[in-house]
Amino acid sequence: MYLAILSATFTVYTADAWSQTTTGMATSSRTFSDVRNVILSAHKNTGAQDKVGFYDTWAENYEQDVALLDYRAPLLAAECVSSFFKGDREKAAVLDVACGTGLVSAHLKKMGFRHFVGIDGSLKMLELAKKTGLYQQLTRCLLGQEEIPVKSETYDIVIIVGALSVGQVPLTVIRELWDATKPGGYVCMTTRGNTDNREYKAELEQMIRALEEEQKWSRVTVVEVEEWEKAVSEQDSKFVLCAPSWSTKYQECSSWFHMTKKRADFVMFSQGC
Repeated sequence: MYLAILSATFTVYTADAWSQTTTGMATSSRTFSDVRNVILSAHKNTGAQDKVGFYDTWAENYEQDVALLDYRAPLLAAECVSSFFKGDREKAAVLDVACGTGLVSAHLKKMGFRHFVGIDGSLKMLELAKKTGLYQQLTRCLLGQEEIPVKSETYDIVIIVGALSVGQVPLTVIRELWDATKPGGYVCMTTRGNTDNREYKAELEQMIRALEEEQKWSRVTVVEVEEWEKAVSEQDSKFVLCAPSWSTKYQECSSWFHMTKKRADFVMFSQGC
């Protein structure tokens, strides 16, 4: 069920302003209202450096805040990957894009995966991710501003949760996700389905279809998730997406999961020809 919070207007915080509002605030005193203001700020379309500063400032309280929201996207995405991946989990290479503090990889580890590389734009988030001991490598990268620093066709699973939405990561990153995935590997993506993200989501779906038409990947599943997190505004709904490099299809939801599978060589051979 969604917890609808009507919010015709809201305050947008810069990284500095948010820092001032949280200074001296005891961890135990944080409320849903506090977190709502943070989330609304995170979704605001600001410059890349301002966005990084925001997440650097938020890092210390991030996991507590998303827990207050009952934020289920990391678990749902991990379950999506787990339900379709049939390879050796202990050997599979996972690229966790916009990894934050490591919530997604933590769930995947519980499901048997062991090899994680994390990418994020926030050094503070990466510092916390490092403390988890989950990752063999962590790299800072301003997604959409810098090319993802990995070799082509390296990863069995590429996953990005919570970052594909308006004001966050540009859609130019989608082809980079595909490029990083091994033939036959999976790409799992999530985006939001609320009103202010509809144009972004439509463009994302168009890019996914374009790669399908190019036979780069096949859709595995698309899932619409109603109980994604507590809503922070009246327009909130979410969508989750999972995909291997040539797309394999997952389900559709109100928050959106899309899963695709990367296509292996689209060439058929027969003996005796």
